[in-house]
Amino acid sequence: MDSILTISNLTKKFGYLTAVKDLSFTINKGNVYGILGPNGSGKSTTLGIVLNVVNKTSGDFKWFDGNTTTHDALKKVGAIIERPNFYPYMTATQNLKLVCKIKGVAISKIEEKLDIVGLLERKDSKFSTYSLGMKQRLAIASALLNDPEILILDEPTNGLDPQGIHQIREIIKQIASQGTTILLASHLLDEVEKVCSHVVVLRKGVNLYSGRVEDMISSHGFFELKCNHIEGLVKVLENHPSFGTIKVKEQLVTAFLNEPLKSETLNKLLFEKGIVLTHLVQRKESLEEQFLTLTNNK
Repeated sequence: MDSILTISNLTKKFGYLTAVKDLSFTINKGNVYGILGPNGSGKSTTLGIVLNVVNKTSGDFKWFDGNTTTHDALKKVGAIIERPNFYPYMTATQNLKLVCKIKGVAISKIEEKLDIVGLLERKDSKFSTYSLGMKQRLAIASALLNDPEILILDEPTNGLDPQGIHQIREIIKQIASQGTTILLASHLLDEVEKVCSHVVVLRKGVNLYSGRVEDMISSHGFFELKCNHIEGLVKVLENHPSFGTIKVKEQLVTAFLNEPLKSETLNKLLFEKGIVLTHLVQRKESLEEQFLTLTNNK
């Protein structure tokens, strides 16, 4: 698989503060990657380093085959790492014409990119009349003008209302479906779960997990159980090879699976042991639960 960006043992220190610590991961062509972590976890610093706006302390990164200079590589990158900043008294088209001139790309691409982000009908409206969501969409159109191989977005839905968030996420999915690799930084678990194929989880600049989103949440899940004989239920579960951790809280038994097990199979087994359940729910662990487990254990 073609590599777009390879980060190796990257570290960034601001005085005594280590913002990014020994960070390594690879971004391959055609995927949507999320850098997930709370504010202050090193997401924006990492993006700043690979975009040449922040100097690294140590470690390395390479674009594409590694033989391309960062300056040349960035010609194939589209990025939004700050609030959209256009001339308020100019229209969307006028602003994008200026961007085309700076980037050295044809103005014939403007309408195509405005169409992608759903702003074609507002192309002649001044930027000052745009909502925050529209401004963000115009920024995405601007980042797409050079037909980048990778689009980098830092907190793309920050501050938007639910409709604006939905629109941006749908645009990201659409761009990805056309083969553009995407790297987005977010503190929103929901965003990463809905949009990304791969995730890098950061906490205080340290990589806690990197891999496919579905692999991170591919545990066999758990059962939530209630009955009138909790002690007997727990004893049966503890002696069953399919179960690992068993938790009891306020008469609710949570039993985590080590292997697949159907709810009807469990119900039948317990009934044969003389245990009649009053509550049986089978669940998958969410990305949120996995994330909390990761960050709480570090």
